[in-house]
Amino acid sequence: MPPFPALAAPPLPRYDCRVSLHTRDFDFHLPDALIAARPLAERAASRMLVVHRDSGVIEHRMFREFADFLQPADLLVLNDTKVLPARVICDDGKTELLCLDRLSACDWRCLVRPGKRMKAGRQVRVGGILGTVREVCANGDRLLHWAAPLDLHAHGHLALPHYMGRAQDAADLERYQTVFARAEGAIAAPTAGLHFTPELLGRLPHAFLTLHVGVGTFRPVSVEVVADHIMHAENYEVPAATAAAVNAAARVVAVGTTVTRVLEALRAAESPRRLAPGGHRGATDIFIHPPYQFGVVGGLLTNFHLPQSTLLMLVCAFAGRERVLEAYRQAVAERYRFYSYGDCMLLI
Repeated sequence: MPPFPALAAPPLPRYDCRVSLHTRDFDFHLPDALIAARPLAERAASRMLVVHRDSGVIEHRMFREFADFLQPADLLVLNDTKVLPARVICDDGKTELLCLDRLSACDWRCLVRPGKRMKAGRQVRVGGILGTVREVCANGDRLLHWAAPLDLHAHGHLALPHYMGRAQDAADLERYQTVFARAEGAIAAPTAGLHFTPELLGRLPHAFLTLHVGVGTFRPVSVEVVADHIMHAENYEVPAATAAAVNAAARVVAVGTTVTRVLEALRAAESPRRLAPGGHRGATDIFIHPPYQFGVVGGLLTNFHLPQSTLLMLVCAFAGRERVLEAYRQAVAERYRFYSYGDCMLLI
């Protein structure tokens, strides 16, 4: 028996998809007390809100029941990116770097704080290694060249989301990674995958792709009209075996918005429910928001996202803005835990 009764969602108001949606149309109120600053003791102990897209029924369940909602020919696709300890405090104690992309053994693209001092030619040290600002990019990023390879594992910290209101502790080194993390390169965790244990995943048909989650995913939408927002590109890799498994599946259930963006970006023009055969590697800046017609992805497991965020907009495109906001209203009323270490939501 579910811990809460299944509730039918109210009828969805109709809206003209030709009318541009505004950023404020994706707002909701979240009490600060519902922001999960730390993980639960057990990964799979999260609650799971289930949204049935066809019927509008909303159920309040537990993540350990996740497999009950899968069909025999379903395929889970997960993001196996691994989070780097990318936040670095320079030896002067005054300058902070967020190392975004490793361009070569000694070259990084970074966010810097404070930025005004970090002009071209400015030098800093990390662990005694000299770094020089080679270029100030148009978006404010800096390209730094280091005299020797920068060891982030020795000098860096996890860049935990600001809403946690704390620095990393020992538990985060394990829990802010998925159990299947493999390919280093992310700034933030693909949080929908944090709920899985090796035992649970071992019982489910699954495949992996890699998208290195960058700051572009989390940058706030500062424009009034949603369609005017520009996403920053993020690097991905899809093995040929994953593409083949996706094309053979009756339904693809994406674990997270990052997986969803890659699969939808790569769908074949001649057959939008499939991927082109073979492996794929590149970068995508796809921005999914209503109205959007999904092709490859037929189910989505995701965490609860910030108001007015591109992540919430993607979820609304998948299940309908009014239905998703109603689900969020119920999640707040039932005191679900929100954001990276929070509970999850299954849309099928």
